[in-house]
Amino acid sequence: MSPNTASSAGKEKLIADEEEVLQAVILADSFNKRFKPLTTHKPRCLLPICNAPLLDWTFESLALAGVQEIFVICRSHAELVKTAIKNSKWSKPGAGLKIVPIVTAKETFTPGDAMRDIYTHGIITSDFVLVTGDLVSNIHIGDVVREHKERRKTDKDAIMTMVVKQSGVNHRTRSKGDSAVFVIDPETSKCLHYEAVTGYPPKKYASIPREILNEHPEVEIRNDLIDCSIDICSVEVPSLFQDNFDYGDVRRDFVHGVLTSDLLMKSIYCYIAKEGYAARVRDTRSYDSISKDILSRWTFPLVPDDNHPGGHSYEHLRGNKYIAKDNSVILSRTCKIGNNTLIGSKSQIADNAQVTASVLGQRCIVGAGSVVRNSYLFDGAIVGPNCVVEHSIIGSGVQIKEHTRVERGCLIADGVVVGPHARLAPFSRLSKRRQDGDEEDEEQEVAEEQDDEEEQEDDEGEDGDDEDEVDSELEDVEANQDPEALAKLGPGTNAIIWPLPIVDEDEDIDELEHPDNQRLMRIGDDASDLVLSDPGSVTSSESESESDSDDDDERFDGSNPASSTTSLPLSTPSNLVAQADSALISEFQQEVKQSLDRAFAEGHSVDNAAVELKTLRMASNVSLRLVREAVIAAIVSRIKIMAGGGVPQRQEIASMIARWGGLIDKIGGVDPVETVEILQEYCASSDRLPLFGQILAALYQDDTVDENDIRAWHENPKSQGQGVKPTSLQDNYKKCWVTGAHMIKQFDEQDSDEESEEESDEDSESKEEIPAVKTPVTKGLPSAGANSSEEASSEASSNEEDDEGSTDENDSE
Repeated sequence: MSPNTASSAGKEKLIADEEEVLQAVILADSFNKRFKPLTTHKPRCLLPICNAPLLDWTFESLALAGVQEIFVICRSHAELVKTAIKNSKWSKPGAGLKIVPIVTAKETFTPGDAMRDIYTHGIITSDFVLVTGDLVSNIHIGDVVREHKERRKTDKDAIMTMVVKQSGVNHRTRSKGDSAVFVIDPETSKCLHYEAVTGYPPKKYASIPREILNEHPEVEIRNDLIDCSIDICSVEVPSLFQDNFDYGDVRRDFVHGVLTSDLLMKSIYCYIAKEGYAARVRDTRSYDSISKDILSRWTFPLVPDDNHPGGHSYEHLRGNKYIAKDNSVILSRTCKIGNNTLIGSKSQIADNAQVTASVLGQRCIVGAGSVVRNSYLFDGAIVGPNCVVEHSIIGSGVQIKEHTRVERGCLIADGVVVGPHARLAPFSRLSKRRQDGDEEDEEQEVAEEQDDEEEQEDDEGEDGDDEDEVDSELEDVEANQDPEALAKLGPGTNAIIWPLPIVDEDEDIDELEHPDNQRLMRIGDDASDLVLSDPGSVTSSESESESDSDDDDERFDGSNPASSTTSLPLSTPSNLVAQADSALISEFQQEVKQSLDRAFAEGHSVDNAAVELKTLRMASNVSLRLVREAVIAAIVSRIKIMAGGGVPQRQEIASMIARWGGLIDKIGGVDPVETVEILQEYCASSDRLPLFGQILAALYQDDTVDENDIRAWHENPKSQGQGVKPTSLQDNYKKCWVTGAHMIKQFDEQDSDEESEEESDEDSESKEEIPAVKTPVTKGLPSAGANSSEEASSEASSNEEDDEGSTDENDSE
């Protein structure tokens, strides 16, 4: 090779290496007010989640994906964001990341405005990753980038690849108030149509242009995808925002606008991630969900005890409990720490206090006898003695004095004092009065050298409002306080109460931000009083859905053939989300069956089989009941039906339960009443109905269930078949219930016999107690054989006679 050729090849390699630098843009502003008043004096991206700022979690996610250069676009609280970046470990030399904060213009009120500002700065030189400052992800974005670049070689008009992830209806990180319909070409993953879907008012139909169905013989209409808010964008995306000032929201305006434009002729694709975790903290409900996902280790390797973005060190204990490793946490011997709980350094839990499924920041105190459930306490929060805090977010330095109850859904901003003997109504929002000295709290939040700059910026709003607008809002809130409501907050309070959002009927408001729809996005609100039809929300009742579906079918069939769009129902029983959820459950059940087949065939131990089932359950994120159903079905289905029944049948059942019955209680939880319910459900719908009584007796003999469990099951109306569908199974349920009644009758007779024995001879009680407990249970149980009941009765009688004889002999001796 000549020197010139070698030099040319070297230059090309250097150019190629430069092009490999992966850039990312973070939109630090949220452009909404869902976290107020927590975000009155700081941006959402700096709120802690699992004791690390959200922005640091985003940095970790991008660094894990191989991003090398990050531009942080911020407008509100810009100095706080710049300080946080400066103090981040990723700004240290040798961190491998170049982070550049860019302060946008004061007129930046939407994501579209931020994208136009990016275009003005001219910072983008190649394909880049676009995310928000509240992202938690462990997805390998580099794979998506490579796929996007390969696609660009064949489709020059491909400008964006959206990362989405399939989910079930009840997935906790799936937003019930903000979802979407994606129409995708299954061969190319090209997104043909995008339509936003709000939870309330309910939306039953998606309008899809007819030309899409005409031009594509096969399409996938997906309403089961979580939008991860991770986009791989080409360099011309900012210029498209610049060309159209109507593009405000990235999804609802830009994506929808590009796909419906006849002039742009641009393409957008979807990347359906099959592995990894990605979710955005869009609201307080998703804050709760993602916190629990982190504690449950779905975000591994980004977990509290390893790669914690805040640099903290935690010890991971059984039940996903995380305790700071610096030995500064003080836990009383009588306190109770529940599962999925994280406790920061220098925190204290007093006598008889309970903390469950919650996160405590550094220097938090929970007083004696207090209960904290499903809540999040920021640094320095203090809960006094005998308080209750549930499903709420408590800001830094908050003091909740003794005998105060904080109901679900409350947001309490930094520095608020509440109590003593206060009771906060559900979904209350409190912040500190401005005249109580905000500067002291600000000095604790940031470095001292930045105090002057903070004071210039600390009044900006979360959505990018300027200082005058935020001051005006606070003045309005303070001027309209209810003295009676303030009096309920305790004599020493410094709080003001933010009003609940009210919408004027004549006011034009975005459906997404409507107060009723926002209820689906706030922590602790099940919105059970709202009638919802979105598949990702809670439906009112099956009967209403069935009756509505008839009307929906008529409307769908009667649509105008001349229309350019086709309306497809979203909430019918055959919707794609329900099908996907059902498919995931079926897949899980099949995997459990295969696992148990191996365990039975290869003779695994019960403990090893239980470990494999727990792993499957965690991977599929299904309820414990589904696992128990699969285990009971596998055990009962393997019981052979013996010809003639009788003793051989009982021996077959006893052998199977003795070998595998223990697996029922080792799969992650013990619920004997549910075990009997599932056994009844399986037997009533299979050919094992005649064996129900004998299997139940075997479970009793094996101590899997006891007398009280059988009585509790028998008292449940469903055990008699009430409400069971289809109705053809109700008779079978009734038969099982009658069998249970016979057993309970024998329990009662047994108790009566024991009492008479105690009166006659106290010495013989201990010797006759064991046969007296177990024999009557088997005595009158129905079995598959015709004469099995008589055989059981005669055997029980002979056993009793033998026992009595042996007892007499012992007495005479």
